[in-house]
This record gives sequence, structure tokens and C-alpha cells, in this order.
Amino acid sequence: MVDVMKMKKPLTISATHLKALMDHARKVAKKSYSPYSKFKVGAALQLSNGEVVTGTNVESISYGLTICAERAALVSAVSRFGPKIRIRAVAVTNLNGGASPPCGACRQLLSEFIEPDAPIIFASIDGLRTMTFTELLPEAFGIKLK
Repeated sequence: MVDVMKMKKPLTISATHLKALMDHARKVAKKSYSPYSKFKVGAALQLSNGEVVTGTNVESISYGLTICAERAALVSAVSRFGPKIRIRAVAVTNLNGGASPPCGACRQLLSEFIEPDAPIIFASIDGLRTMTFTELLPEAFGIKLK
């Protein structure tokens, strides 16, 4: 038997809205600090409160300390709106024409704040690709914090 109270309406984010989110990501990618790789990445998060928060990658000569665009945007969102934020959509792109899906570390950190069916649009080898977050990271580590 299906519990109607637990059923949730799927997120609906229009293609036009995702394109606008991607435009935000492209714009912020221009601010990237990437003197070593020259790989300029931008990310834009659509929050459930209607705000769009962006971030860009910030490299370090010690590559392990580099911050990805997605994590930069997430840290900014939590700093601005607090830990109860919910992410409704994500756009990731780069100015180098390469693929740039969120890396594993970004996927895992996003998992604590994102709606499972939130669309993620990113640059892939074949152009733009859109997947739900659950498709991108089907078995996130740990439990979701709310």
C-alpha cells in the first residue's frame, strides 16, 4: 500500500530556468583563480528560497587544497542563508570546452543539502547533460541532514 502522505511531487525546473542557471555559472567561471590548470569552472545553485548562489574554483599550488566551484557555491549558500538551505537545481560549466560533472567530493557534500530529484546540468563530452542528483550519486555516504 502506498502512503500518500509520504509521496512527494517531483521537482519541475523548466529548461529555460536551467539555461539561466547555466548562464550564472558561465559568468562566475570568468572569476576563477586557476593559474595552474587554467581550467575555469563555475557553478550556480538554485535554492528553495528562490535565491541563486554561485561559486568558482580556487586553486592552490598544492592541488589537494583546491576548492571546486560547486563546493565554493555551497559554502557561500550556507554562509548567507544558514545550514537549513535546500538546493533545488545545480548548473556546472567551464570556459575550456571540456566535461565538468561534479567530482565525487562535490557530489558527497551536495548530498547533505540537495533535493534527491534536483536536476544537475553540466558540460559533458557531448554537450550539456541533465541528470537528477540521485542519478548522479545513487548511493551517497551517510544520512541526509535536514
